[in-house]
Amino acid sequence: MTDSPVRATKPRQVRPATEGWTQKKDAEGRPLLQFASPKRGKPPVHLADFTPEQRVEKVKELGLPGFRAKQLEKHYFQHWTHNPADMTDLPAEGREEFVHGMLPALLTEVRRLETDRGDTIKFLWKLHDGALVESVLMRYPGRITLCVSSQAGCGMNCPFCATGQAGLTRNMSAAEIVEQIVRANRLIADGGLGGKKKDDHSAERVSNIVFMGMGEPLANYARVMQAVRVMTDKQHGLGMSARGITVSTVGLVPAITKLANEDIPVTFALSLHAPDDKLRDELIPVNSRWKVDEALDAARAYFDKTGRRVSIEYALIKDMNDHGWRADLLAEKLNARGRGWVHVNPIPLNPTPGSIWTASDVPVQNEFVRRLNDAGIPTTLRDTRGKEIDGACGQLVATEEDEAVAAVTPLED
Repeated sequence: MTDSPVRATKPRQVRPATEGWTQKKDAEGRPLLQFASPKRGKPPVHLADFTPEQRVEKVKELGLPGFRAKQLEKHYFQHWTHNPADMTDLPAEGREEFVHGMLPALLTEVRRLETDRGDTIKFLWKLHDGALVESVLMRYPGRITLCVSSQAGCGMNCPFCATGQAGLTRNMSAAEIVEQIVRANRLIADGGLGGKKKDDHSAERVSNIVFMGMGEPLANYARVMQAVRVMTDKQHGLGMSARGITVSTVGLVPAITKLANEDIPVTFALSLHAPDDKLRDELIPVNSRWKVDEALDAARAYFDKTGRRVSIEYALIKDMNDHGWRADLLAEKLNARGRGWVHVNPIPLNPTPGSIWTASDVPVQNEFVRRLNDAGIPTTLRDTRGKEIDGACGQLVATEEDEAVAAVTPLED
């Protein structure tokens, strides 16, 4: 008696679909892309919105000597405070009005969620106009990373991302972006992120920034770049290393080219999620404007211009984009553009409310990584930190409960 032959089964292919919500579409039935920020009241102008020269001029306009700008910079960027009571080197008379005028309140903390270990904290912030954004603070051995938001909501309409499902409320100002870091540094200084291990000699402040919170950073280009300049300015800003700052995009090709020409060596990350246009058109709606090969060409050009290795972000979604042949195709496309210029970061999908999609099975994840590594593409499966508090990639969104709490939370002075 012989064994019956085993039939080869065709790999299952799940198509992107929107369960639990209705995707916004244009008049022609295509997923709607929002590049322009809806018009709303602008946030108060803040010290971090100005260049150093503009700060001096603004202080002089207020009738004070220009050197007061430097004193304010020190308090805000080095001591992480906007409390006039902490600024005893400023004249007592008129101090409160001056400080509040230059450092207006931008973020009101609505709620804070922590993991059991206390090494990850998610903040929900209310902006001056009631818009809600989130940021996530994470302690790793040797570094502290903050995932910042650059927009309230997002206009890229990606169906697997909770933020994209919410749509775009508005762009954030440069100062609103920077304030997320300042508030995180203040919390760390006050001991709010738990203790570090004895052999960890890293500084107790945010060392790494990832623009992977709410929003498409390159759709808010000018304000994001002003924020990055403030982060990296060692004399008049936060003094961070540009190499510790990661700017991500779903593939706004003209903005990638602009970023390469900024002469600020940030790490660049391309959220690819599919190597073939047929799937990526559905998964990442901006692919209807700039195809996979255009985005990869721009990413390679970024490396050529800056010498900084590019990261490819790839959410592994069960039976949708995790097939072995897609790993092979991705490796083929990356190797066709040379060696040593790219690193791939697959990450198991973080589920969002209302979606039946889920992360790839562990053996499938491992096989996807193995194929890329075997093809000579450095590949590392990324840590899914913060999932239990809905603080992982693609999970940031203001829920109905968040909105209810925010509605009764008074704005900070």
